[in-house]
Amino acid sequence: MGAIAARALRALIRMVLPLAALAGAATFAAKAAETDVDLELVLAVDISYSMDTEEQQVQREGYAAAIVSKPVLDAIRDGMLGRIAVTYVEWAGSEEQATIVPWRIIDGPESARAFAEALAAQPLRRAYRTSISGALAYAARAFEASGVRGLRKVIDVSGDGPNNQGEMVERVRDEVLERGVVINGLPLMLKRPSLAMMDLGDLDAYYRDCVIGGPGAFVLPVRSVDQFPDAVRTKLVMEIAGLPPAVPEAPAEPRPTPAAGLAGPSSCTVGEQLWRDRFGN
Repeated sequence: MGAIAARALRALIRMVLPLAALAGAATFAAKAAETDVDLELVLAVDISYSMDTEEQQVQREGYAAAIVSKPVLDAIRDGMLGRIAVTYVEWAGSEEQATIVPWRIIDGPESARAFAEALAAQPLRRAYRTSISGALAYAARAFEASGVRGLRKVIDVSGDGPNNQGEMVERVRDEVLERGVVINGLPLMLKRPSLAMMDLGDLDAYYRDCVIGGPGAFVLPVRSVDQFPDAVRTKLVMEIAGLPPAVPEAPAEPRPTPAAGLAGPSSCTVGEQLWRDRFGN
């Protein structure tokens, strides 16, 4: 190869390499853009036997309707990236957690409808005991398999009773918060302590003090079945938009006091105590 040809080859290499680097960077940026989302959201839903079939059906229908609602879709669209990732998990006892709808990116009506249809297609099921701590640990691990990178990570726990099996809920909650995950709560207060030995009259206070945490964390109690659809929709909009917890109070009504002899509603071991008092183990 002559000197002129060699110089021409070196000049060509110097020109091509930067272009290849730029192309590689553009490809990487495109792939990153495909997997970046405004929010990674785990919907963790109680299916313990304390939940009757009516409550379970209300939960399913409420989430399916909320995810395709205009306020929720508007909140997604108005995000920085205009998309979120969601998975739907069911839980009961310490060894009873299952992913019902795996991670999906929702970026508009079509993907939202697909999520809702996938959820509606799954059969209802029930299982024993209530381990909020197990649900939180499972939900926290779910983020590792999301396949996306969220600007925020949120676990949304809904249920109708306190932790009564597995690790202490405070301990697991604190471990999850250390990972930068926010935990919100949707306590279902559809029954009264006089009707069920394992119910708490102030379950919202228990969730507030023992379950939720992180910047902007909130509790949104549901006190009647007909409140559930609006509550779920409001909660999702707040979580997607990252709004502060300025939730209107539920309509005023008499609130029962904790059963005599039990720890107050903010005791994070009240569920374990209720179980021991009822079943002796």
